[in-house]
Amino acid sequence: MNYANFPYDGKRARPAEEPRDSELIDIEQLLRMAQRQAKIVAICAAIGLMLGFLYLKTTPPTYTASARALIDEGLSRIGDDQTEIPFTLQTDSAVLSQVEILYSARLAGAVVDKLNLTEDERFMNPPSSLAGRIIGFARNVVGALRGADAPSSGEDEASGKRQYAIETLQKKLVAQRVGQTFAVSIGFEATDPQLAAAIANAYADAYLSHELNASFDASERATIWMRDRIENLRVNSVNAAREVEDYRAKHGLAASQGQLLAEKKVADLTTQLIEAQADTAKAEAIYNQFREIVDSGSNQAVANPAITSGQLPTSDISVLKTRYLNVSRREQEISSNFGPEHEQAVALRREQAELTRSIFAEVQRMTDSYRNDFEVAKSREDVLRKAIDDARGSNAEAGKAQVELRELEQQASALRTLYTTFLERYEDTQQKQTFPIGKVRLISEAVVPRAASGPRSSIVLGIALVLGSMIGCGLGALNEFNERFFRTGEDVRERLGVKFLGYMPLVMEPEKPKMGQKPPEEAEAARQRAASRRARMRMAVTAPASMLAETLRNAKLAGDVVLQDTPSKVIGVISMLPGEGKSTVASNFAQLLATSQAKTLLIDCDLRNPGLTRQLAFKASAGVVETVVKSRDWHTLLKHDRQTGLMMLPAIVKRQLSHTSELLASRGMRSLIEQARKEFDYIIVDLPPLGPVIDAKAFEPLADAFLMVIEWGATPRAVVRNELATEPQIAGKLLGVILNKVKVEALGRYGRFGGVEQVMHTYSKYYTSDDEQRMAEVS
Repeated sequence: MNYANFPYDGKRARPAEEPRDSELIDIEQLLRMAQRQAKIVAICAAIGLMLGFLYLKTTPPTYTASARALIDEGLSRIGDDQTEIPFTLQTDSAVLSQVEILYSARLAGAVVDKLNLTEDERFMNPPSSLAGRIIGFARNVVGALRGADAPSSGEDEASGKRQYAIETLQKKLVAQRVGQTFAVSIGFEATDPQLAAAIANAYADAYLSHELNASFDASERATIWMRDRIENLRVNSVNAAREVEDYRAKHGLAASQGQLLAEKKVADLTTQLIEAQADTAKAEAIYNQFREIVDSGSNQAVANPAITSGQLPTSDISVLKTRYLNVSRREQEISSNFGPEHEQAVALRREQAELTRSIFAEVQRMTDSYRNDFEVAKSREDVLRKAIDDARGSNAEAGKAQVELRELEQQASALRTLYTTFLERYEDTQQKQTFPIGKVRLISEAVVPRAASGPRSSIVLGIALVLGSMIGCGLGALNEFNERFFRTGEDVRERLGVKFLGYMPLVMEPEKPKMGQKPPEEAEAARQRAASRRARMRMAVTAPASMLAETLRNAKLAGDVVLQDTPSKVIGVISMLPGEGKSTVASNFAQLLATSQAKTLLIDCDLRNPGLTRQLAFKASAGVVETVVKSRDWHTLLKHDRQTGLMMLPAIVKRQLSHTSELLASRGMRSLIEQARKEFDYIIVDLPPLGPVIDAKAFEPLADAFLMVIEWGATPRAVVRNELATEPQIAGKLLGVILNKVKVEALGRYGRFGGVEQVMHTYSKYYTSDDEQRMAEVS
C-alpha cells in the first residue's frame, strides 16, 4: 500500500500528499538549529579554551633568533678583469636550492661539531610540555612492549647522539626566503635564548664557510682536470698544423690570398659566364618579342603596346605611332561629322596606311638588329662555358687534393680554437683559486631574543576556540541529523497531516537523593513513586487551570465537533510505543470530562499492561475480563470517584493472556460497549500501544474516534507515519495528536521564529500560579 498522510478536515482524517522539502535553503531552520545546539557549541568551545589554557600553562616558552644572508652573484665576479660586473638574476629555484643547503645534514653536522651540542644539556634535554611528556611516555611504553634494544658500544652511542643532534637541528631550523628578495633568513628556536642566538650565528658562519669551500673545491678540481686536458690539446693542435703544411707541399697546392690559383681562375670565369648568361637571356627575350610582333602582321604591329613601352633605344617608332594616333582620331571626327566619303577623310585614311607601313618597316629593322645582338651574346656565352670546362678539366686532380687539404685545415683549426679556449679558462680558474670569493654574504647577525616567540597565547587560544567550536558544530550537526522525533505541533501537522491538540508538560519522577543525603528506605521510596504516579493521574482535577488541562479541553472540543451527531462517544486513547503516557492522558481526560458534568466511563483495555488499574483501582479484584469472558454484570465491577463522579471499569489480569485482541473484538466487548453507550455520554478506553500489538486495531470497529499520545522528542516520526499508513481505519478516526512529556523550557528552541512555541512563556498568565505550583509539587 502506498504511503499517505492524514490531514484533519473537521470530521475525519483523509489522505494527503507527503510534504516536499523546499529546494531553497531554509535560513530560519538553520538559525533554529544553531539556537538549539548553541549550548553544545559553547561547551565545546569552553573545553577548547580550557585545553588551550592548559597547553599554555604546561608548555615552556621558546625563543627564536635569526640571522640573514644575502645571495649576491656579483661577489663571485670581483676578481674578474671586467669593467662592468654582469649580474645573473637568481630564479626562485636557485634561491630555494640555497634554502635546501641550509637544511642539509652536512651543514647541521658542522654546527653540532662547532658548538659541541652533543654535550649541551640545554639542547639535548630541553624542558618539554605536558603533551610532549605524554607522547614521550607513550613511545617509551611502545618501545618497552616491542622489546629492549641490544646494548651499544661507546662509539655507537656517540654516533647516535651526534645523529640525534643533527636531526634535532634540522627539525628546529627555520630557513626561508625573505619575500621576493635574494635574502635568506636563518632562524632557530630553543627554550634558551642564548642557545638560540648561538646556533643561528653558527649556522650563518657554517653557511658562509660552506660556500667558500665549495667555490675553492670546484676551482681546484677544475684546474687539475684542465691542466691535463690543455697539454693533450696543445700536442694535437701542433700535429694537425704540421700535417696541413706537409700535404700542401707534397701536392703543390699554391695559394694566393688564402685561395688556390686554379680555384681563383674557375671562380673568375664562372662570374663572367653568369653575366653572359644574363645578357643572352635579355637579348633573346627582346628578339622573341619583336619577332612575334612581325609575325602578327602590320596592323597588329601598329596596335601592339610593346613598341612604345619606353624600353627601346630609339624613339622613331614612338614618333610614328604618335602621328598615327593623331591621324586616326582626326579621321574618325571627320567621318562622323561629314561622312566616310569626305575628301579629307579619304586623304587621312591614305596617310594612316602610309604610317602603318612605315611603323611595320621600322619594327622589321629593329627585329633584325635584336637578332644580331642575341647571336653575339650567345657566342660569348659558349666561349666562356668552354673555357670553364677546360679549366675544370685541368684542375680535377688539384680539386681532389684540395678536398683532403680542407679537411686537414678544419681539424687543425678546431683543435687550435679548442686549445686557446681551454688555455684562457685555465688561466681564469687558476686566478680564482688564489682569490676565492663566495656568492653569499652575511647582512644581519642573530641577537639574543628578549621576548619569547612561542607559544603565542592569542594564536593558541584562537586555534583552541576555533577547534572547540568546530567540534561543537560537528556534534550539534550530528544531533540535528539524529533528530527524528516530534517536537512541535507543526511537525505533527506536516508529517502526519492530523490535527494537533496541544502540549502536555513533563512531570518528573521523584529525584534521587543528592550526595551526602541519606536515601530513604526501599519501601518508602516505592511509596513515594506510587503516590507521584497516582497524583499525575489526577492533575486535570488538581490543577484545572494548567497547560495540561487546557490541552485536554482542546481534545474534548475536537471530539465534540467531530462527533457532534453521536450522543454517546467512544474514544480510544492510543500511543505508538510503550511508556509514552497514554494511560496518564486517558485518566486525566476522563476526569476532565467527568468534572464538566458529563457522564463518563473510563475502561482499562490494556490487558497486557493494565497500568491505569494499578494506579486508580489497585484494590479491584475483577474487571473487564470477567465481564467479557464470564458475562459478569459490569455495573457491579465499576469503581466510582466521589470527587469527579468518574466511573471506571478496571482490568484485572491474573495471568498473561495471549488472545487479548480476540477478547477486545469479541461479542462480549461489543455488548459491553453498546450497553455503556445507553448510560454514559463519554466512554474513554485506554488501549495498548498501536505499534507492538494489534489490540487497538481489533477494537477499532467499536470506537468512534481515537486520541493519539506521542512522547515529545522520543517517538520516531517514521514509526508513526508508517503505522498510520498501514492502518487507514484508525488514521481516519483520529481526533488529533497530543505531545506528552514536553520540556516546556526547551520548546521554544524548536519552534519557528514568531511561532506559538517561541511565545509560550507569555501564556503563563492564563495558567494560575496555584495550579502550576501543584504540578511542581507532583514533580
